[in-house]
Amino acid sequence: MSGGVDSSVAAALLRKEGHEVVAISMRLYETAPRSDRSCCSPDDMFDARSVATRLGIPFYVANYVDAFRERVIDYFVEEYRRGRTPNPCVACNNHLKFDVLLGRTKALGGDWLATGHYARIEHDGERWKLLKARDLTKDQSYFLCGLPRELLGRIRFPLGDMAKTEVRALADEAGLPTAFKPESQEICFVAGTSYRDFVKEKLAQEDVRPGNIELEDGTVLGQHGGIHEFTIGQRRGLGIAWPEPLFVKRVVPETGTVVVGTKAELSSTGLIAGTCNWLRWDTPPGPFDAEVKIRYRADPVPCHVSPRDDGAVEVTFRDPQKAVAPGQYAVFYDGDEVVGGSVIEMAISGAPE
Repeated sequence: MSGGVDSSVAAALLRKEGHEVVAISMRLYETAPRSDRSCCSPDDMFDARSVATRLGIPFYVANYVDAFRERVIDYFVEEYRRGRTPNPCVACNNHLKFDVLLGRTKALGGDWLATGHYARIEHDGERWKLLKARDLTKDQSYFLCGLPRELLGRIRFPLGDMAKTEVRALADEAGLPTAFKPESQEICFVAGTSYRDFVKEKLAQEDVRPGNIELEDGTVLGQHGGIHEFTIGQRRGLGIAWPEPLFVKRVVPETGTVVVGTKAELSSTGLIAGTCNWLRWDTPPGPFDAEVKIRYRADPVPCHVSPRDDGAVEVTFRDPQKAVAPGQYAVFYDGDEVVGGSVIEMAISGAPE
């Protein structure tokens, strides 16, 4: 339980169904976040405890400060040091909530780990499937692409069929103190500052890597204070003047160069993603058609997926896509079902065959 309304209602629903419910909050950092728009702060722990008391269920706090720093924060900083765009929410799900915490659930004798994520897990008679939430405006299946296929049957998402308005109404009806609590809208450990300042504070001085802002032909348009300040597709904050809008096209960590171009130059015909976590099979039987999301806020788009012998995949878009960012996740869907997902390693540019 994070201390928000979603996990509160998830616990309430399970309690109402007659399950024996134990609430666990994760302590993730030594000092409190610098914003009330984050999650997992001491105040959130208090709220989670208050909900547990209201529901009459045991409440525990699990200390995962070291694991969170090593597996999420350090990863986040390292990816920006490499000129990539990380997704810490996927890392947190992969390495803490559905790894370490799932292990804690088993140690406590629990049958399932339940969370307040907006997604669905269903059994079709042959296998477990991870599916999008019914409320697509809240769907979080993208962040769950790293779930172990063999453990899907031990995970429950009680809110998967509900809209946010329904969740708040149920919380209010049950008298839960989190019923009208604002949603967390920031990266939890960065809250209260910019991610750029956070990363710079964590980087060693020699890793800040200032350099030139250049066009593809090498024309220098300006300088910057560090490659960690840029993401693919970024337009604002470049600090350069040009007759037409320019966007970050790619980052070259070896030289500290940030290459910019026009919006048209951001298009890619496909991408290469690393070793994929498959949720439908152990290994795909061959190439297949699917839809892919290249970032959380992107719409799924048709593509062709070609698995490679090294475990990576080559993805070809039906129509070119803009701002494919290494470090983000490519998540593959067949309708509502999550087929698998992997970290984007590089964009493929050029005219389609």
